[in-house]
Amino acid sequence: MPSAPALGALGMTFTVMRIMEGIALLTIIGLSANFISDAVNAGYVAPPPLVGTLVVSCLATLYIAISYILYYDSMLPMLIATGADAAVLIMVIVVAVLLGKPVSYLQCESYPSKGNTANFIDSVYSNVKKTNSNVFLWVDPDKTACYEVKAVWGLSTALCIMFAMSAIVSVCLWRRIKGPSSEAPKDLE
Repeated sequence: MPSAPALGALGMTFTVMRIMEGIALLTIIGLSANFISDAVNAGYVAPPPLVGTLVVSCLATLYIAISYILYYDSMLPMLIATGADAAVLIMVIVVAVLLGKPVSYLQCESYPSKGNTANFIDSVYSNVKKTNSNVFLWVDPDKTACYEVKAVWGLSTALCIMFAMSAIVSVCLWRRIKGPSSEAPKDLE
């Protein structure tokens, strides 16, 4: 059985980034899928930002799984991985912004422990359409659902940092694997 690539601290950092990204993405998938299920079961249209979050999270999870398998087998072209990490970074930035628009106004600690998650989530994303108003109405607020949607937003923001870091590490690994430049240094006279 082949062993993991011996690429020192950079290789270990890449591995840790992929593990942390995987944990965050799986958590986001579970929470956003639960919100979508609650909304659909209550007869609402699933909020587009949550559907987008679920799609991006599933694609990113698939990407990190495949890229890490290729990395482990020393078959991952690191320059392409850098570009792919940058593309995923852009996607998670968009997700974090779209999720954060209404969620940033939530004050979870002031909400009751019992509420209706579907009504609450629908009202959270319905209020975004009223961008010219500073008055928001949360229907059947639920403290647990509030903290969960804030967790999805927080994890999406954390993924922005993680994918930026893994893109930087990928460039460094590409440089390390590529080795020293074959050109002789130019002599300045």
